[in-house]
Amino acid sequence: MAGHEFFEPADRKRPVADPTAADPLAAEEPRHSCDPAFRHGVVVGFDGSTSSERALAYAIGMAQRSGSGLIIVHVANRLPTTVWAGCEPPVFVDVPDHRTEVLGLELACADYLAEVPWILVERGGDICHELEEVGREYEADAIVVGSTHGIAGRIFGSVAGRLAKRAQRPVVVIP
Repeated sequence: MAGHEFFEPADRKRPVADPTAADPLAAEEPRHSCDPAFRHGVVVGFDGSTSSERALAYAIGMAQRSGSGLIIVHVANRLPTTVWAGCEPPVFVDVPDHRTEVLGLELACADYLAEVPWILVERGGDICHELEEVGREYEADAIVVGSTHGIAGRIFGSVAGRLAKRAQRPVVVIP
């Protein structure tokens, strides 16, 4: 079984179903429930980089050995863009990152994913928070991430390091 899903990013506002409802919180669209087939699966952060490809390969083997599903998470870069409308103050517009769609198509055609059930989940926001949140939603057995190589990771701290400090489940960091 193979496939992918595109969830709404957590930072996007949801429309209200019935504006005349007495309780506006009850009228909000419920958050997508996770597929029970992927409960206790393996979450892997994936952005198409070399380190994330190595993490994906390890996570595939881990999911196969445990007989569980693979939850591939892409945390999209949501770029704030300023729109200037004459005399009005600038407005910030959230521009979606279409990289998730491209990654989904690449993964759907990948032969190495044929042996394990998988889904692709898109989120927007802080990478560490979103990976941990997906892990919590799916009650994941582990989160697998690739290590960060570069000066930005040394200055600001790597995603893997920050995730390992705050996660409530095992984090596997692949070099």
